[in-house]
Amino acid sequence: MHAMIKGNPVLRLIYFNYHDGCHNISSSYSVLKSTLFFVVLLCCLHLNVSPTAEPLPKFTEITNEAGITFVHNNGAFGKKYLPETMGSGCAFIDYNSDGWQDIFLVNCKDWENHNTGKSEIPALYRNNQDGTFTDVTVTSGLNISVYGMGVAVADYDNDGDDDIYLSCLNADKLFQNNGDGTFLDVTKKSGIDNPGFGTSCAWFDYNKDGHLDIFVANYVEWTIATDLFCTLDGKNKSYCTPESYKGQASKLFRNRGNGTFVDASRHAGISDPFSKSLGVCILDYNQDGLPDIFEANDTQPNKLYQNNGDGTFIEVGMLAAVAFNESGVATGAMGVDAADYDRIGRESLIIGNFSNEMLNLYHNEGDFFIDDAPVAQIGHSSLLTLTFGCFFFDFDLDGYVDIFTTNGHVETDINKVQSEVTYAQSPHLFQNKTGGKFADVLDKVGNDLAKPVVGRGAAHADIDNDGDIDILITTSNGRAHLYRNDGGNRNNWLKIKLIGNKSNRNGIGAQIHISSSNGTQTKTVRSGSSYCSQSALTTIFGVKEDSFVEKIEVTWTSGKISTLKNQRTNQLIHITEE
Repeated sequence: MHAMIKGNPVLRLIYFNYHDGCHNISSSYSVLKSTLFFVVLLCCLHLNVSPTAEPLPKFTEITNEAGITFVHNNGAFGKKYLPETMGSGCAFIDYNSDGWQDIFLVNCKDWENHNTGKSEIPALYRNNQDGTFTDVTVTSGLNISVYGMGVAVADYDNDGDDDIYLSCLNADKLFQNNGDGTFLDVTKKSGIDNPGFGTSCAWFDYNKDGHLDIFVANYVEWTIATDLFCTLDGKNKSYCTPESYKGQASKLFRNRGNGTFVDASRHAGISDPFSKSLGVCILDYNQDGLPDIFEANDTQPNKLYQNNGDGTFIEVGMLAAVAFNESGVATGAMGVDAADYDRIGRESLIIGNFSNEMLNLYHNEGDFFIDDAPVAQIGHSSLLTLTFGCFFFDFDLDGYVDIFTTNGHVETDINKVQSEVTYAQSPHLFQNKTGGKFADVLDKVGNDLAKPVVGRGAAHADIDNDGDIDILITTSNGRAHLYRNDGGNRNNWLKIKLIGNKSNRNGIGAQIHISSSNGTQTKTVRSGSSYCSQSALTTIFGVKEDSFVEKIEVTWTSGKISTLKNQRTNQLIHITEE
């Protein structure tokens, strides 16, 4: 107890006021004052909190004032087709290279011969640099009608402009950025051909040749003709679960470096026809310098494809203990992300699951993972929610990454059969308390973020270039929501943008290590993750009160290392691979 008092100036003040009162026992007021101080002290010690803890940042919804009017269209007209439940993703992309994050929102479309009256095209919003956005979808050439699901952003042709991969039901799309504010559909020309049920996707350089390849998660075999009748109440049609349908193999397209791709799925060993994939995250889980693939599967075992370094992968999900939950059951896994949340130098995994299945927080032990969700105090809070999008981010810039999830059920009438489960659900915001523990702080960051939605995609970026990290989410058959972080930048930060040379232009797959008085942090530049979504490719580190970062070290996918020393904080740094 004395050690805690000594290390906390507030507790020291309380303690010494108590002692002063005891020495002045002749005064009844002093005795009362001292007793009250001692009660407060004991409460602080018991709760392990400080009475003067700094207020948390607030998240303010600015969707309307930002000019974002997009409404998702899942095409529903009463038949309850399976794809209608899945929603679509979102992405941050600086498409015009002006240093400000723009927004891309994926859309579905009406079913044939059934007109809902809603828009059937995605939306590209240009950041006006004043807190507002302008819809430039039509002039950009992205006004196409597809049943879109996921999106991944990267400069696949290394020309300096970020391109867009769009995963879809039946036929994916690849859009090349022309560098003048417009995009060109190069799907056929590039050789991309995925006729499946595409969901999440991610760019990465699996063979380390400097050219970005694309992994596309595919879900199940479904068509209108094969749609099944399922029911919750024994009478009315409801949405079927994926157990009713056969799985579908995911795709890996290798970049030839000349603008074309080849389907390398079978050769690489990732073509599993039993998978029902909704999420993908690229990480080097065993720290051998090669990017591995984690695939989140819905009601099927999750897959962890370990990179062999020769263009092939070996599936090690069972050996690494991420295939099933601790009960030995395959979960309804959807969104996924990775980060070194406890600063041990290894990236762990967060996975969103179905309702009545808690989040997985797979802690990386080196060769295998342990689900620390209950120990980390996020398990019980997430038991009844159904999580799609999820990611790690440092919303308070204290140097420890926190967790955000967007939630929402797939069945509109779920509350009729499960009284504690709702269709629209509030998100989770878990603050990293260090020591492997998190605290649910949703009720401490304002009222806007806590409003229930039917959440699907989720991504993060600094939309106003003030250093703290803002949130974008999509909903199923509803509006997108943009939340501005107000007050996160009370702490200091450092933003880093990589420019590859021998490595890919975005530096995707590179690891960034920074060292300051706040400690050492490691982050990986990655495409994809969350659910069907893409966060900004710039990397933001929170450093709390540090005004300088002593060392920045970038380990590029080429193996080269770039080092910078003594950099001031609260700035954006561009680091180019030599």
